[in-house]
Amino acid sequence: MKTAMEASLKTYARRPSLLLLLLIVLATSGPAAAQPPGIHGGEVVPRDVREIYERGLKYLADTQDENGGWNNAGQAGPGTVGMALMVFLASGEDPNFGKYSVNIRRSLRNIINAQDAGTGYLGGQGGQSMYHHGFGMLALAEAYGAVDDRNLWPDRKDGRTIGQTLELAVRCALTSQKKNQYGGWRYSPDAPDADTSVSGAVLVGLLAARNAGIEIPDEAIDRAISFYQQMTSSSGQVAYAGMGGFDESTARVSIATLVYSIARRKDLTEFKATLGFLKERIEFTGADGRGYADYTRYYEAQALFQGDVDAWEKWNKLLVRQLKGAQQADGSIRGEFGVQVSTSLSLLALAVNYRFLPIYER
Repeated sequence: MKTAMEASLKTYARRPSLLLLLLIVLATSGPAAAQPPGIHGGEVVPRDVREIYERGLKYLADTQDENGGWNNAGQAGPGTVGMALMVFLASGEDPNFGKYSVNIRRSLRNIINAQDAGTGYLGGQGGQSMYHHGFGMLALAEAYGAVDDRNLWPDRKDGRTIGQTLELAVRCALTSQKKNQYGGWRYSPDAPDADTSVSGAVLVGLLAARNAGIEIPDEAIDRAISFYQQMTSSSGQVAYAGMGGFDESTARVSIATLVYSIARRKDLTEFKATLGFLKERIEFTGADGRGYADYTRYYEAQALFQGDVDAWEKWNKLLVRQLKGAQQADGSIRGEFGVQVSTSLSLLALAVNYRFLPIYER
């Protein structure tokens, strides 16, 4: 036990915030028990949140295959595996020796094996591959510094590390952006056009990588934020692609609010407009007429938390009530993207309550 604890502390020391959280958990828990998340900054995670999350975690763990994927994923690929990986990491369990450590290592090996070692590209099925690249890159960034690479490849010595894989993924995203006239991203890494949904997935991944210590040129972040500014109206509505075409898409408004926040651009008038748009609709936690309720919740939870904690707390209570009613007996949460993806997205919306993922820190 001592050896495992020392190894875990050494790994977490690469992320000071995670080390602090681990020390808090170790100091307030018994030596032999698994460490469920409970107290963060003096606040107790609500019981309903813990119960929904634990049931969902068990479902994802029980349905993961030996290769680290899920046969019931609506759009299989490194991005959807990455979503589930973040659910495991956000649980607060020790990622190296805890309850879900095997699932975490399987997920990471799956993502690493899916990467093109030459270009760094994390592609996927269904033609929406830069979504996979963005979410896969985000998951790698959240795992980097928390998961010990020495336990990742027990039967190989030539397996890429998390850091190497993340750096390759970042290089691919930056190369793709340089080809893009708008400074954003679209479905293909070679696409000349951009949209605010795909761009959100990739940009959040880059910002998470920067937070993890990977060098990201300021110019790349500035170009992407400039693209979002051009796509944001004075009312806070955010267009999808091209100029104009503003509508009341809560998902896109949430994405813009989130990227402005974690890029540290809350001074922008566009940020104030998008956050105001969300706060005016605080009692709404479902789809907005365009579907994709679980995708919307995933981004809105983070956007409100980063933008206005009081607003998030009100919205979060409604979310918990909604997911409690939607969760199936097996722990899954059904949605538009297939049961694994929708379960992962819904649990990640709840994971803001735990605040273990570095990208969820304010």
